[in-house]
Amino acid sequence: MLLTVDVGNSQTVLATFDGDRRVDCWRVTTAPRATADELRMVWRGLLRDTEVTGVAACSTVPALLPALRQLLDSFDVPVVLIGPGVKTGVPLHVDNPREVGADRVVTALAAHELFGRGPEGRSRPVVVVDFGTSTNVDAVGPDGQFLGGALAPGVEVSLEALATRAAQLRSVELTVPSQAIGKNTVAALQSGLVLGFAGLVDGLVDRIAAEIVGQFGAAPVVVATGGLAPLVIDSCRSIAEREPDLTVHGLRLAFERQQAAGRKPASP
Repeated sequence: MLLTVDVGNSQTVLATFDGDRRVDCWRVTTAPRATADELRMVWRGLLRDTEVTGVAACSTVPALLPALRQLLDSFDVPVVLIGPGVKTGVPLHVDNPREVGADRVVTALAAHELFGRGPEGRSRPVVVVDFGTSTNVDAVGPDGQFLGGALAPGVEVSLEALATRAAQLRSVELTVPSQAIGKNTVAALQSGLVLGFAGLVDGLVDRIAAEIVGQFGAAPVVVATGGLAPLVIDSCRSIAEREPDLTVHGLRLAFERQQAAGRKPASP
């Protein structure tokens, strides 16, 4: 069973795959100061008796990388840690490829492989909206190339900032409001955060899609992913597809590509 691990700023997603079929998936809070032993205890508790035959991981938390590397080095199975220098097959059409987070790269890989085929089998561009600690709106070309995108604060980050900086505002339950005009502070915050972010996403998608059409002559399919996606996507008019855990699918695909490259016979 392949274990995939996406270490994000707020949550870590672990998933197991049997071939291309996702078997189990878990979300746990990311602890940036966790030791390798603490990570091992959490993983072992989730996996129980699952036989792991390979591991693919990525992390957007630099402070956790040493512990993550130490844990991965203890596995007696093939391991792929996505980062600079690891080939994923995703061309990075940006100014500085080393700046692109590993999670965005493998998410682009999965978006192209899972959604980059039109009804007639023709390749098409994809826009990925990832609702997490940050809200990422990324563009993927018809050949699977990462074109760049837009980064905005996440819904929870914005709520925390308001509660911290505004004396008369407080943290509220994040839920979809019944109407845009809030009749009290809680409803007004929910409207501004949930519906406001839906409007932000729709606006960015419209602009990015127009640039993609101008460059490739084809409209992109828009896919939502990320832990906070269920909160916002039903209020967005631009999103056509959803896959909650696109990044772990990308880790699976990156692992498979690394294994296939390692099995290629040497050139004579």
